[in-house]
Amino acid sequence: MALPQIVIVGRPNVGKSSLFNWLAGKRLAIVDNVPGVTRDRMTYLMCHDGRYFELVDTGGMGIKDVDNLTQEIETQIQTAIDSAAVVLFAVDVREGLVPLDNEVARRLRYIDVPVICVANKADNVALDSQGDEFYKLGRGKLICTSTRENRNKEELLDMIVARLPEADANEAADTAEPEMKVAIVGRRNTGKSTFVNTLAHAERMITSEVAGTTRDSVDVRFELDGKAFIAIDTPGLKRATGTQTDVDFYGLHRAQRSIRRADLVLIFFDATQRISKVDKQLCDYVAEQYKPCVFVVNKWDELAGSMPTEKWVQYLRDTFRTMQYVPIAFITGKTGKNVKALLNHSQNLYKCARQRVSTAALNRIVRGAMTHNPPPLHKQRPAKIYYATQISEMPPTIVLFCNNPHAFAEPYRRFLLGVFRDNLPYGEVPIKLYLRKREQSDPRTDESKVAPDSDEADNSPQSAEQPPAPTGG
Repeated sequence: MALPQIVIVGRPNVGKSSLFNWLAGKRLAIVDNVPGVTRDRMTYLMCHDGRYFELVDTGGMGIKDVDNLTQEIETQIQTAIDSAAVVLFAVDVREGLVPLDNEVARRLRYIDVPVICVANKADNVALDSQGDEFYKLGRGKLICTSTRENRNKEELLDMIVARLPEADANEAADTAEPEMKVAIVGRRNTGKSTFVNTLAHAERMITSEVAGTTRDSVDVRFELDGKAFIAIDTPGLKRATGTQTDVDFYGLHRAQRSIRRADLVLIFFDATQRISKVDKQLCDYVAEQYKPCVFVVNKWDELAGSMPTEKWVQYLRDTFRTMQYVPIAFITGKTGKNVKALLNHSQNLYKCARQRVSTAALNRIVRGAMTHNPPPLHKQRPAKIYYATQISEMPPTIVLFCNNPHAFAEPYRRFLLGVFRDNLPYGEVPIKLYLRKREQSDPRTDESKVAPDSDEADNSPQSAEQPPAPTGG
C-alpha cells in the first residue's frame, strides 16, 4: 500500500489504544483496564507537517484471549508489523521493564523499518528517568509520553514524520475522500466481519463463531470499480439487559456513532434466524437518524432454496411496517454472491438522498395531492398548504408552509410522504417532512403566488430555517 502505516505494538495494558486515541485526537478505540480488549487492527488517517500516514492500533502481544482467539489476534498483529513503515513500541514507565517487553523486542529485532520506543504513562518529568531502563531492549529511539497529561505529543509526531519513507506518487490517491462510508450493523453472528473481509479481499477482520468477536468499530478502506469506499464494521449488538461489561457498553455506543457518521447503513439479518428485539431496536435507531439503508439477508446459501425470497421479504415488511420503503438484498457474504449488486444499489440510494428538487416541482405535486385527496377539516376550518420547499439533502428535508400545522393529522402526513415517494427520486430513502405555519410577513399568501414553473422559493431566507417537529419515513 502506498500510504505509510505507523503501527503501535506492545504487551497488554501499556496504553496502546490510549496512545492511538491521543495521537488521532479522537476517541476511536475502546480503552479499558481489562487486558485483551483490542482484537482487530484499528486504523486512522492522519496528517502532520504535510505528510499523510495511517495510524494502526493492534492487540496486546502475548495475551491469552478468553474466547480462544489468541492465534487470530497474533495474526492480525503480525500482518500489521509486516506492512509497517514505522513501528511504535509502547512500554509502561510505571511498571518498568518486564519479561513480556523483552519478548516483544525479540519479535521486532529482525524487521527492517524504524522503531520508536514510546515510554508511556510518564505523567511528569520525574518519571522520565525511569524510562532509561528500556534502552536495554535495544529497539530504536526512546521518548517518554503521557496521554493523560498530553506530554510530548508534537515531539513524537515529529519523530514519526522524520522516519517516514519518501512520499509515493500514489499517496495522494490513497488519502482522497472516499465516495461513500457504509456502516455494517446487526446483532451478533450475522456475518458482518466476513462481509467486510470479502469487500477488502483480505482477512482484515477476525471472524469466528464466538459471539462478540468484534469489539471496536473498525474503518476498512476498499475499492470498487476504481473508486474508494469505507466499510465500517461494528460490534454485534445484544439486548440492553445483557450489557454487563464496559466493553459491551462502549461497543454499543461505537456502533451507534458509526451509524450517525455513515452515509448509508446496511442492516444485517441472519437468514437462518428469526428477527429479534435487538434487530427491531437497531432499525428504530437507524430510522431515527434518517439514514438511507438496506435490509441485508445474509447467509442465504444456507437455506439452499428451501425458502423463497418472497417469504423473507414479506416477513421483513410485516415486522418493520414503518420502513416499507427500505430495499431488501439477499447475499452470501462469505462467497461474495450478490455483493457487488448490493453495493451498486447502495451507491444509487446515496445519490438519490443527495438530490434536490425545485420548489416549483414540489408545489405541483402538493397541489395535485390536495386536489385528489383534500385534508379533513380541522375545527370546522379547511387546512391549507401555501407552498413547499426542500431545504436540505441527506436526508431530503421538505418544509410545507401552511395555515395550521396541527390541522394535518399523522395519517395525512403519511399520505403526503407516500405521494413524495411516488413522484420524487426518494422512493427508497427516508424523507424528513416539516409543517410550519406561514408567517404574516411572508408575501406568498397562497400557492398561486408561486408560479408553476418558478423556483423563486428555493433560496428564500424563510425556507432556509429548519422548523421543529419533523415527520419522517
